[in-house]
Amino acid sequence: MKNLTLDDTLIEEARLIGRHKTPKAAVTAALEEYIQRRKQLRIVKLFGTIDFDSRYDYKTERRRTRR
Repeated sequence: MKNLTLDDTLIEEARLIGRHKTPKAAVTAALEEYIQRRKQLRIVKLFGTIDFDSRYDYKTERRRTRR
C-alpha cells in the first residue's frame, strides 16, 4: 500500500476523541466504523423491498427445526 497524506489535525482529534494510543489505531477504527456504516446503509435500503408474510410464525419454525 502507498503512503497517504492525511490531515494531522483530524487524525489527532480522532485519536483523542476515541482515546486511541496511536494515529494508526485511530485511522483503523475510523475505517472500520466507515465500513460498518456503509453496510448498514445498504441494509436500510432493502427495507420495504422484501415481501413479508404476516402469517409466518418464527417460533413454530424454530421448534420444527430443533426436532
